[in-house]
Amino acid sequence: MTRMSAPFGPTTLARRLVIVPGLGGSGPSHWQTLWQQAHPRATTFAPASVDAPELEDWIHAVDRGVDLSGDRPVLVAHSLGTIAAAAWMARRPQRAMAALLVAPPDTERADAPEAIRGFVHVPTQAAGVPVAVVASRDDPYGTFAHAERVAQALGARLVDAGSRGHLNADSGLGAWEVGLLELDRLAAAASPSVVLGAEDDLIPARD
Repeated sequence: MTRMSAPFGPTTLARRLVIVPGLGGSGPSHWQTLWQQAHPRATTFAPASVDAPELEDWIHAVDRGVDLSGDRPVLVAHSLGTIAAAAWMARRPQRAMAALLVAPPDTERADAPEAIRGFVHVPTQAAGVPVAVVASRDDPYGTFAHAERVAQALGARLVDAGSRGHLNADSGLGAWEVGLLELDRLAAAASPSVVLGAEDDLIPARD
């Protein structure tokens, strides 16, 4: 089993994580897989298919993953999984403690594959819990402006990850220490005993 070199912070270790991958799932070198392997309280959602996604099935899979996790978890979603996670949060407000949404794709772009066409015009609303949307400047599946709109719709903090592609295994992120820092910030923001400074409102992230 592959282990990451960067540890979770103590607040994050105390939380449950529900991992929500994108189209095709997350491979062995994807940061989501490495996080799941290293975090003692992480589970991954299990839709009927990660290759032929159906929105309702994915939303229900998030629901099952959250229910299995027990207490209110932090959602950790990538790519198409961010849409399922946001749609689920609109239906189950306050059920999650926080959400890290990474590389939200633009399913309405001209070259979007047919497999994700069912994920267009998905209703969302302000999440009401701490949410961070992390986006790359050169993501081939969604512009930074698209990520800005997603963050605004959710009332989320937008994190600029620089130019790192789709923020997946091909981006060479490894265990992705920048993402771990954002996860720690979310876990802290969801804890009433932890007070973040004003500088944490907008975090330009760099590796």
